[in-house]
Amino acid sequence: MKRRTRGSDPGTCRQESAATGLACHRAHLRLGKPMKCRVLVVDDDPTVTGLLNQLLADSGHELALARDAAALHAAFSGTKPDVVLLDWHLPDGDGLELVPTVKRHWPDAEVIMLTGYGTIDAAVQAVKRGAFHFLSKPFDPQALLLLVQRAFEHKQLREQTATLRRVMSTLTGGAAPVFRSPAMQAVLRTVDRVAASDVSILITGESGTGKEVIADLIHALSGRAKGPLIKVNCAALPHELIESELFGAVRGSYTGAHADREGLFRQAEGGSLLLDEISEMPIDTQTKLLRVLQEKEVRPIGGRSVYKVNCRLLAATNRRIEEAFREHKLREDLYYRIGAVRIDLLPLRERCDDILPMAKAFLKRFAAQAGRAMEGFTPAALERLRAFDWPGNVRQLENAVQRAVLVCEGTTVDAADLAIDSPATTTPEPPTLSPLEDVERTTIMQILKDTGGNKLVAARRLGIGRQTLYNKIRQYQIPV
Repeated sequence: MKRRTRGSDPGTCRQESAATGLACHRAHLRLGKPMKCRVLVVDDDPTVTGLLNQLLADSGHELALARDAAALHAAFSGTKPDVVLLDWHLPDGDGLELVPTVKRHWPDAEVIMLTGYGTIDAAVQAVKRGAFHFLSKPFDPQALLLLVQRAFEHKQLREQTATLRRVMSTLTGGAAPVFRSPAMQAVLRTVDRVAASDVSILITGESGTGKEVIADLIHALSGRAKGPLIKVNCAALPHELIESELFGAVRGSYTGAHADREGLFRQAEGGSLLLDEISEMPIDTQTKLLRVLQEKEVRPIGGRSVYKVNCRLLAATNRRIEEAFREHKLREDLYYRIGAVRIDLLPLRERCDDILPMAKAFLKRFAAQAGRAMEGFTPAALERLRAFDWPGNVRQLENAVQRAVLVCEGTTVDAADLAIDSPATTTPEPPTLSPLEDVERTTIMQILKDTGGNKLVAARRLGIGRQTLYNKIRQYQIPV
């Protein structure tokens, strides 16, 4: 081939060594399984662009080409790339000067500068202006592929971190996680272990304990984080419409079906679908849901076509599972399908170590939103927060702190600003029990007394799980 020259830039020379490296790369690629990404190459040298086209296409990446600065500007209105390979010397512009422009239009894209002037000063200039890295021509194919993969991983990590911060700010006001109770720390460890898989997860807990926040966290930490997270409250949907909402419907399939409906399973393609309060879903719909999960396809109501679905199922319920089975609110076979991993969230009154840190985090968030400088809580307010039973759980705590920020006249929240009642001074009457239940209640109370109220030790002595013990304490209204 004929050598191409362009002034004194040594990077414009033909890349014979890179072509040789490409053949070596095809023979034995030692990068493992690279992640596929969208790469925009901005370079006017046909030898370089041809080489990059072969190299990136062979590795499964999606490639787009812009031959000059004008073409780059035109690309800003199109699909966003993950990585931009930008030549320093373009016919109508300076690549280095274009780096800030690229980052302004595509802030998430990583820019790798390509040039024949491989000096330290050039690399420093490129990075200062926002480039991820700097690569000299001629380049080694495997080195370039590794650099593209590293840039893409860096981009994904930044996005994942930003998503995680947004999720956690729902509960912490943008601060670090405030869960201090052993129970919630165990939940977070479980989330960390299972989020990356595609296994279905069932989240249980009383209303207001944060089931939706945990679902957000699972999705944010999963490989589907870039896809949608579709949420639906099964209890809020009319029974006659829930199937069309989930599975879709064709026009005219029922009264009021004036247009085709895609359905939530298909809307969640590539992402996650949260079915909140799944135990409120009609039993016959649960049967159809089980079939969808087994076959991974949906047929819209009234339709003949079958559509493959690719979404991760997350489910939540505020009912105790045993109660849902007993009252025929949840099919057992569906439970075993969706409950491959089960995450149980304790009510706030049973993880008191979380109350004050969460209250302080909420105070910080709501004070910032209201533009107020709040110093904290008075000792009386802290005592009120600790002593209150929080029947509405985290949601009630959040609302109480938000109200306090709005009505507080000073810079410190007092007990009266919280608008929550003092803890009851009388012990509620125990429920009417059968003789067998009365024996069980008495035994649990005695074991709790012997263990000094340590529920974990008490559960072990009783030979039951900790969650079962909590359920029994609530069922029998045992004071703890």
